[in-house]
Amino acid sequence: QVQLVESGGGLVQAGGSLRLSCAASGRTFSSYAMGWFRQAPGKEREFVALVNWSGERTRYADSVKGRFSISRDNAKTTVYLQMNSLKPEDTANYYCAARADTSFTLSPRPYEYDYWGQGTQVTVSS
Repeated sequence: QVQLVESGGGLVQAGGSLRLSCAASGRTFSSYAMGWFRQAPGKEREFVALVNWSGERTRYADSVKGRFSISRDNAKTTVYLQMNSLKPEDTANYYCAARADTSFTLSPRPYEYDYWGQGTQVTVSS
């Protein structure tokens, strides 16, 4: 079992930055690939950024490439999402997710993730 708790969301003006954190419980954090997903009202959940178990591989949605950066600290069992140059279209509830996987595979499909946090709201004003 892995429990995930996100933090760091809030209200920010367009062009600003936020750093989301996702703290994971459990001693097997390094056995999980991690992802950040987001869901806006009336829209499907979409992947934002993914990182493999070791942190060596990452993958980003085209809409956030060059602006967002995902990283993880396995010693602290935490994954981060640094969001820069935020846009109003980035407004959504952001979720952290874990997938038991020690390969270099990075799946963008939400249904392939085993555990989810409760989400943290990010609102970007224009």
